[in-house]
Amino acid sequence: MKKRRLGKTGMVVSEICMGTMTFGSSCNEDEAFRILDRAYDAGIDFYDTAEIYPVPPQKSWVHRTEEIFGKWLKTKPRDGVIIATKVAGPGHGWFSPPLREGKTALDKYHIRRAIEGSLQRLGVETIDLYQTHWPDHDVSYDETMEVLTELKEEGKIRYAGCSNETSFGLMKSLWTSDKYNLIRYDSIQNNFSILNRRFEDELAQVCRKEGVSLLPYSPLAGGVLTGKYNGSVPPEGARFVRYMAEGERQRRMSNRFLNENTLASTAELLKIAEKYGMSATVLSVAWSKQHDYVASTIIGANTVAQLDESLKATDVILSDEILSEINLVSKKIQYPMG
Repeated sequence: MKKRRLGKTGMVVSEICMGTMTFGSSCNEDEAFRILDRAYDAGIDFYDTAEIYPVPPQKSWVHRTEEIFGKWLKTKPRDGVIIATKVAGPGHGWFSPPLREGKTALDKYHIRRAIEGSLQRLGVETIDLYQTHWPDHDVSYDETMEVLTELKEEGKIRYAGCSNETSFGLMKSLWTSDKYNLIRYDSIQNNFSILNRRFEDELAQVCRKEGVSLLPYSPLAGGVLTGKYNGSVPPEGARFVRYMAEGERQRRMSNRFLNENTLASTAELLKIAEKYGMSATVLSVAWSKQHDYVASTIIGANTVAQLDESLKATDVILSDEILSEINLVSKKIQYPMG
């Protein structure tokens, strides 16, 4: 497994990161342990979780993923595993998270409440990469960066990152860090795949110029890029089939990932993958890794078999010819996820 530096930090991480967001919901603890062991044996040393996991967020199982991961972590040398987790963003607006009674915020009070809970559930003294899960652009970044700096000085975190951020938010945070000599965001974890290339519009340039690493999540576009939704019958139990019956937020997410344009794009990409003798999963994960501003691509799995298919992309480097054919699909059907 190749390694890459994370931002301007002292951490070098595996170019594939093991995501855990389904552990405790659609993936039970026993299978999660098997997946984690397989990932570790394959050379993955970077693992991503969050206080709000598993998904979809529910009060009945919030925190369960960190608890499962913490139990597994006790079976491995602590220094051999790089842990990333996240504090929930603000609880007003588009989403009210099922923790701290939905009153979450990126202020000192809530960040300290969150970090203490994560440290306990994970069973560690220090979190290697602590990330804000989503931003609040109406609140000053000063307080957020100040408390993250305090946590670093106290030895509770090593580095900080953000997730689901915009160009404005990332630059504003970096400006704040520079002005007040505070901890900086060395990573940004955003949705990025062949079906969602919006990161390339502006954020890629910010990452290159400011030395911030992208940690792409959902390189398979929630499983759409595997091609499993392109059949005549929707796959029973698949995420976006379930989400259509699980409330308005889940339905909106399903419609974004699963629509006429994403399915048409996937159909074209399936042909490219077949032409070059690989699965669409391998094509998609390899494409995600093949960007200069990407440190580690986050993959998810509900089974070891799913993980094994993604791991086939470990040493795959797509040729200029393949990349050109992918680009033609993106130009033909622009922004299929909106």
